[in-house]
Amino acid sequence: MLLLLLLASSFLLLPWAGAGRIIGGWEAKPHSRPYMAYLSIQSESGRHRSKCGGFLIRPDAVLSAAHCVAGKKNVNITVTLGAHNINKNEPTQQVFHVGHWVIHPKYSGYTSENDIMLLKLKPRAKLTKSVSYIPFARYKERVEPGTTCHVAGWGWTSRSRDVTSVLMEADLKVQRENICEDSFKKYYLQQSMICAGDENGKKAAFRGDSGGPLVCNGKAHGIVSYGPQNSIFPKVFTRVSYFERWIRAELRKFALQDQPDSPSSV
Repeated sequence: MLLLLLLASSFLLLPWAGAGRIIGGWEAKPHSRPYMAYLSIQSESGRHRSKCGGFLIRPDAVLSAAHCVAGKKNVNITVTLGAHNINKNEPTQQVFHVGHWVIHPKYSGYTSENDIMLLKLKPRAKLTKSVSYIPFARYKERVEPGTTCHVAGWGWTSRSRDVTSVLMEADLKVQRENICEDSFKKYYLQQSMICAGDENGKKAAFRGDSGGPLVCNGKAHGIVSYGPQNSIFPKVFTRVSYFERWIRAELRKFALQDQPDSPSSV
């Protein structure tokens, strides 16, 4: 499963719409990451389907990446919690057909700025040993370069689309800002992005780990966002702490929608 790639000198942003699987990682202990969400995104016609990751931050809310859905019309989103093998009907799984989601209003598909999306679950998830939420980083809370963090996802295990159906995980180090600035130039924004990866080029989040969390010191600090086309290092993650105020404002709106007098609660 380990994949050793030469780092390419050419640069190209590559948002990963589609589910991904960790390259150079290992199978996670079943249900050891109970916050993980599996997103299936399908056109109404059923002809087009993509997959992404996400993570539960409240019984009624999942965070993911905006690029998983942005630009797609008339899509149906299904969120599965409590899964290890997404091809099996496990008794731990809870499945939700999502009727409401919010993409950051300033998301840019061209620059990958503000690559964050919040999905509302209705009914709320039932918290169990296999389904629980993860705390996320607060405003201005940062993680230092050299910190070992963790990513997880389903899907590709190599650039040649090798796949399996179980949750995979890997550890990645937070990198110095200049690593991503050198790779992505003006597209990398220190305030709202985190630079991370395996400098040896053996491990990475890849296509479709999109939307999954970068977990550092027990908190979700990043969201899998984009990387270079011709290598697996470095990777860019949406910095969750930068968006804390936006997230909490949207969560308050979710709560208002659940009030009996709200038209959207019908």
